[in-house]
Amino acid sequence: MTTSTILVIAKEPLPGRVKTRLTPPYSPEEAAGLAAASLADTLGTVLAAPASRRVLVLEGRPGPWLPSGIEVVPQSGGGLDERLAAAFGACTGPALLVGMDTPQITPALLAPALGPDAWQDCDAWFGPAFDGGFWALGLAEPDPRLLRGVPMSRPDTGALQRARLTGAGLRVRDLPWLRDVDTADDAGEVAAAAPHSRFAAALTRLATATGQPGRGEGR
Repeated sequence: MTTSTILVIAKEPLPGRVKTRLTPPYSPEEAAGLAAASLADTLGTVLAAPASRRVLVLEGRPGPWLPSGIEVVPQSGGGLDERLAAAFGACTGPALLVGMDTPQITPALLAPALGPDAWQDCDAWFGPAFDGGFWALGLAEPDPRLLRGVPMSRPDTGALQRARLTGAGLRVRDLPWLRDVDTADDAGEVAAAAPHSRFAAALTRLATATGQPGRGEGR
């Protein structure tokens, strides 16, 4: 069993509060449903992955999408960099953080950063995202200073965050590139990559009900 903590940073999937770039073509309620499915997939993967502690760092309140076995703590205030920094700052020992926007993650995908040799000759794990951000960040020794002040939600956020790590002298290993679900096009691509996920099923139901393109179909 690994000694690592897995952190999931997430918002409560409420209409108008999450996945706003999916509207249009989807309504705020439909976008929130997709977000809830994505979060449920992510938490399912976290439960199946080896960890000493599994924590949902949540803005909002838990809902029916929350399985048992996940500890819930509230997000701190401030910008996203401050909230990520605070999440790591509450950890003792190695920690791996993922977001709620990559329902295609699997235990196998996370395994390199959670195995018994994950931190041998390694100080940080970095999962780059195709939108320029990052979907995962692991730290052998969580230090909030490694995140505070990094500009978030920009095309160069991932590059800047990785540079912060290497600039601090950390030995960084990379996880595979993944696509976040930000837009309707992203939703189709991610669902096609994880066809058996709750997210893919939710997108298929919407496609059937609304006539919107489904898995792997361009918009």
